[in-house]
Amino acid sequence: MTPTSNTTDHIITSNRRRFRTGLALGTAGLVLFTGCAASSEAASTSATATDATTDVSAATDADPASINSAVTDLDLFDSSVVHTISVDFDQAEYDAMVETFTATGDKDWISATVTIDGTTYENVGLRLKGNSSLFGLTADTSGNPEDLPWLIRLNKFVDGEDHQDYEDIVIRSNSTETAMNEAVAQELLALAGLASQDPIATAFTVNGGETELRLAVENPDEEWYEDNFADEDGLLYKADSEGDYSYRGEDWESYTDVFDQDVGDDDMSPLIDFLDFINNSDDAAFAAGLADQLDIEAFATYLAFQDLIGNADDINGRGNNSYLQYDTAAEQFTVVSWDLNLAFDTANVGGGGAGGADAGRPTGPPPDGAGGGAGGGAGGPGDQSNVLVDRFMADTDFAAMYSAKTAELTELLFTSGTVDQVIAQWADVLINGAGNLVSEATVSADAAALISYADGVR
Repeated sequence: MTPTSNTTDHIITSNRRRFRTGLALGTAGLVLFTGCAASSEAASTSATATDATTDVSAATDADPASINSAVTDLDLFDSSVVHTISVDFDQAEYDAMVETFTATGDKDWISATVTIDGTTYENVGLRLKGNSSLFGLTADTSGNPEDLPWLIRLNKFVDGEDHQDYEDIVIRSNSTETAMNEAVAQELLALAGLASQDPIATAFTVNGGETELRLAVENPDEEWYEDNFADEDGLLYKADSEGDYSYRGEDWESYTDVFDQDVGDDDMSPLIDFLDFINNSDDAAFAAGLADQLDIEAFATYLAFQDLIGNADDINGRGNNSYLQYDTAAEQFTVVSWDLNLAFDTANVGGGGAGGADAGRPTGPPPDGAGGGAGGGAGGPGDQSNVLVDRFMADTDFAAMYSAKTAELTELLFTSGTVDQVIAQWADVLINGAGNLVSEATVSADAAALISYADGVR
């Protein structure tokens, strides 16, 4: 009953085409936390910069906005350096956008001039992106747009516009100043063989104001889909934060407030049929037929991964964060991860995008149960029930698959020391490439907190 995953093989090759120099830890610049798998004390070890990162950092001494000015032809999602993104827009349009959001919850688009690593684009679409990260945003609290979460869409108003074939960039929110928890989680997600959104560190500036260190990631759009899934005719649905996985009848209009279709020809029928099955089939039919409807191996991996990294905001978290990818050839769904800013048991302090030095930082080992059961590591305040998760884990065979994936990922990502290597990579990049945006002490403290969490898993 267990089919071979239709996603893992091509995700490892295609999505990681930009995994870059991420785990090239033999270089001198990535020795910051060598030996961390044995002891978290290594988090205080100082780093030796690589030549490339030193060149970039040197360019920032006089002006933070000049980060990477010495780097040419820089791949946008090369995470080995800190990128620059500056945004300029009309203040009146921004104020009106905030007013509309606070009054209705709608996220209107405005026009902006955006410069990415030295290349400038005019009339770019810009809108707010997020849910709990926008709590508390009002006209009175909107004075620091550089701290807000954003969706940048280059081709919103100019047909065909892109940067190195990328049309969308997401500026993420995070409760920590470095956002290392999400960056590391995204890298580990890819190594687990699941579709991830490549992360990069950016020096982000709005209207010539203060430059902030912000994490940017890929947006799951058509280009991202093509990089991650083989089915050219496939569909991608995004679960709404206010929605759930309930069956609401056969009328597609009943689902417009709970799912958005982001990729493929408009067709809600596969999604509606899937929701009907997972909600209304009896236990025997569910057990016998789920593998025909869902990539169950990928789903078991997804659940195990989310629990191991202590993400309180996954498919059965408060934000209902997930995508559903439908492969039209296999006639099968895959659950896709989205939004990992609470990974590693990071607290959600709410509001804004860039956290303070100590805001939300993981404080030690993972919560009781991390890796010990679906919802264990992710089980925290605000969790909500998801029918797919509940029924999957209630079945003995599916639960055993989850347990096997948990053991497999624990060895692959944690016991092996891989997580420590990824943490070292990101700490090195930030210390040597963003030293004027975040202190070395803050980077080291965030890295040590992540390692402490990892020590509690392995």
